[in-house]
Amino acid sequence: MLPLVTQELFNRYVHDQATPAEASAVRAWLTEPTNQLVAEQWMRAHWHTLETEPATALHDEPDYEALLTSLHQQMGRTAAWRWQPWAAAAAIVGGLAVGGLWWQYGTPSTTPVAAVAHTETTAYGQKRTLHLSDGTEVTLNGHSTLRYPQAWATGQPREVWLDGEAYFSVRHLPSDEHFIVHTPDGMQVEVLGTKFAVYRRQEQARVMLVSGKVQLKFKAADHRPDLVMQPGELVEMNSRQPEAAVRKTTVAAAPYTSWKDGKLVFDETTIAELATRLHDTYGVEVVLATPELQNRRITGTVPIGELDVLLQALEETFHLTIQRQQNRLIFSDHNSPKPSL
Repeated sequence: MLPLVTQELFNRYVHDQATPAEASAVRAWLTEPTNQLVAEQWMRAHWHTLETEPATALHDEPDYEALLTSLHQQMGRTAAWRWQPWAAAAAIVGGLAVGGLWWQYGTPSTTPVAAVAHTETTAYGQKRTLHLSDGTEVTLNGHSTLRYPQAWATGQPREVWLDGEAYFSVRHLPSDEHFIVHTPDGMQVEVLGTKFAVYRRQEQARVMLVSGKVQLKFKAADHRPDLVMQPGELVEMNSRQPEAAVRKTTVAAAPYTSWKDGKLVFDETTIAELATRLHDTYGVEVVLATPELQNRRITGTVPIGELDVLLQALEETFHLTIQRQQNRLIFSDHNSPKPSL
């Protein structure tokens, strides 16, 4: 089994200090397009850390070209990468000291990179509320990134780019400019003014409409017709199964939007889905020591706080035993023998 890719391991790999097994794990991780924004965040955090060390003198902007070339050589997949440095543009329009990287995937918008002046990224377990220039409010869940311009030109769509999970409360403008959310797999969520949640992690994507009306557009290669959603509808799709139909159902909104209010609501949710949520939001690996837990369904509400508080609430509410071993959580049935670490 390949080692778990963490920020510390990524930094060692960048500086050619990883073991062969660790390097293989990072190379495999980097070939997944959905991991590119996380890699960008880690790279930026690494340079910010170096800036605080008085013994090391840094230039105003790191040599990303050299660093990326080194990464390409280590991976041996130069032709397969489509990283584009945007540090200069970001430094001009965004005031970022160390710049970053822009990952293009799916069907990117024609909006120039320099127009995307702001990048907001949340760490694992972090939540942040943003107020955009048009009055739209966006709540980012943990381990998510939103890119957006400082302002939009009159008469032009209001476009943002999301990787992760966010809740949008879009302000309807008198001039009726549409608000468009782009995701890395080429899906577009287009609205005038409404409230909805967008989830896009790894191969899964979903949109939950709370109020108003939205139109979903898909990348041309999927050959899917546009889809109009009504309040209370959930649309789900799997990008690794392009032949599968998009699934639209009518559901209660709370299980898909309650995280923004500091709680998790489960409605016949499987433990497997709970494990996915914990991994996506907190970056932890979940192991089900009791196989029967895979399909057990849970219903209830637990508060979101520090991870330890959340785990205690899950144990008490759903009769689980959860052991924490660094970045790994071991789930077992409360009545099963305690697993050995």
